[in-house]
Amino acid sequence: MPSIREIYDVLFDFAPAYMKMDWDNVGLVCGKFDTEVHRILVALDPMMDVFEEAKALSCELVVTHHPLIFQSIKQVNSDSYDGRNLLYLIENGIASLNLHTNLDCCPGGVNDVLASRLGLADIEILNPVGTDAKGRPYGLVRMGEVAEQPLAAFAAFVKRVLSCPGVRFSDAGKPVRKVAVGGGSCGSEIGDVIAAGCDTFVTADLKYNHFEEAKYCGLNLIDAGHFETENPICDVLEGILREAFPEIPVFRARTHRDETQFL
Repeated sequence: MPSIREIYDVLFDFAPAYMKMDWDNVGLVCGKFDTEVHRILVALDPMMDVFEEAKALSCELVVTHHPLIFQSIKQVNSDSYDGRNLLYLIENGIASLNLHTNLDCCPGGVNDVLASRLGLADIEILNPVGTDAKGRPYGLVRMGEVAEQPLAAFAAFVKRVLSCPGVRFSDAGKPVRKVAVGGGSCGSEIGDVIAAGCDTFVTADLKYNHFEEAKYCGLNLIDAGHFETENPICDVLEGILREAFPEIPVFRARTHRDETQFL
């Protein structure tokens, strides 16, 4: 059976660590690289419900998009959320590995999957950061074209395709044609999206002022939820792992979900 190091190498060949943002934390957050792996669980988030499911399935490794630890911690004990998670993993012999903004930016990653899921054609990278070993550009936001349509119709399409419990949107009075997408929290990219000539931006975690300001700058905004815009990448992670390691059962977390609820 392969080691965590071998699995790490395959995943980070797809989404190299050099593509991550400077502030990010990616890699093997908890565990030993020489651990032999017989079962893997894939999920968007490294949460306790995921770890409990990994234990129930006898998985030695959990692979997620989001990191278990964002910032340095000074203590590992049962009084903190991070401490409880780490103790649970260590006590049950479960490792936690993640690919975060490197997976957002890489070719075929979070934002390419999101753009494809939303039916964008002629997909491009907005402001590429660099090129990979194959000469392919990489970067955060994607943009492309859809058949011209009213914003309300496109918002309803986004809700349906991503299985969103609801979407928030603001109408700048333009039909949807040139669309930018950024899975998760990409509100900081609004200025560049406008400069690129896009009429619509699909992302998540938008603030009140984002909707107000974008409207007067002529940009339609759709907030489709952090979980919903990023969760489709789990299909890709599963596929990579199954192809590279056909002898290992790869499971998708079944209990994990977006904890945001709507009345």
